[in-house]
Amino acid sequence: MRILFLTDNFPPEVNAPANRTYEHCKEWVKEGVQVTVITCVPNFPKGKVYKGYRNKIYQKEEIDGIVVIRVWSYITANEGFFKRILDYISYAFMAFWAGLFVKTDLILATSPQFFTAVSGALLAFFKRKKWIMEVRDLWPESIIAVGAMERNLFIRFFEWLEKRLYLYSDHIVVVTDTFKQKIKERGVNPDKISVFKNGANLAFYKPTKKPKYLVDKLGLNNKFVFAYIGTHGMAHGLHFILHAINKIKASHPDYMFLFIGDGAEKNNLKGMAHELDLTNVIFLDSVSKELIVEYLNLIDVALVNLRKSDTFLTVIPSKIFEAAAMGKPILLGLEGETKKIVEGYKAGLCFIPENESSFLCNLHRIGSEKDIYNDYKAGCFKLAADFDRSKIAAAMLERIKNL
Repeated sequence: MRILFLTDNFPPEVNAPANRTYEHCKEWVKEGVQVTVITCVPNFPKGKVYKGYRNKIYQKEEIDGIVVIRVWSYITANEGFFKRILDYISYAFMAFWAGLFVKTDLILATSPQFFTAVSGALLAFFKRKKWIMEVRDLWPESIIAVGAMERNLFIRFFEWLEKRLYLYSDHIVVVTDTFKQKIKERGVNPDKISVFKNGANLAFYKPTKKPKYLVDKLGLNNKFVFAYIGTHGMAHGLHFILHAINKIKASHPDYMFLFIGDGAEKNNLKGMAHELDLTNVIFLDSVSKELIVEYLNLIDVALVNLRKSDTFLTVIPSKIFEAAAMGKPILLGLEGETKKIVEGYKAGLCFIPENESSFLCNLHRIGSEKDIYNDYKAGCFKLAADFDRSKIAAAMLERIKNL
């Protein structure tokens, strides 16, 4: 069987779309599937081409048995709506042309932005092949949720296009149960929608002791470490976190907060921390996937937060599974499906999004109550076992074969 996979994020990028696609494709290759991925030159999230790559029209490599074709795209940092749209459209256009020359039995195109899905749909039409639309984000709904754009003519067009893609696809894969319900409410037959949630590669995420070299380097001896790891964007509500922890910098000097990653709001957050004279905060740039494991071993609690919005009730951040695989209790500022998972497995504590008293109360509980902390560690390992990425990839492959 041959699968052509379209995604604008892929390793060596380390964000959630890149990790999910790579880990699924790697498992499928082990099962004898020929997988070709068409993607961009690695540049996320800074909008700068990674060392060792050039933004050429076409280049080809192989990663763990996966044939990877990289095409030219307009590269920009994750800043400015219209620049990002140009980025998305340029990739979709180039991926379509490259895909015309790839032999395949089935096409799979993944969001969050659905211009990739447009390319997949067009390839399916011209190549007379079935195609699957993987929905990782309800786009353009999420654009409105973060305040990047108000509902206007562009948004209405994107919503029309979104529905046409749902109806035209041969099958839809979503990452949450709520996504399936929302798409069903758009008039799409629920029988053509499958849910394959995110997870973690348990063979890769191995908990060990805190790396001493990082403890010494960052001055974390005798510190209880909370960490947010991921994109610093408009959706993540990190300004709220900085305001809240400003209240406890004097009363809890043993608490330290790491913010690891990059994004459109990174510089604003660093400026805010400077203005507030936050002595309990350390900002670090994005690191490789291998080093992420080192930093996960370094921390005591994984902080996962999003802005308060009904749209985010539908999402499940993949970082909860990676933290769980490392046995790191989760302090979650998100409601909906994610809250049900964390509370169901007793893998951490949940606070009301953007509610300071709720955040600080649960912060103190998870940081000071040793017994419940150890219970949450045990809950994390149970959660990770049930969301083993290899099992999810195998189940998804079986569904693909049935098409």
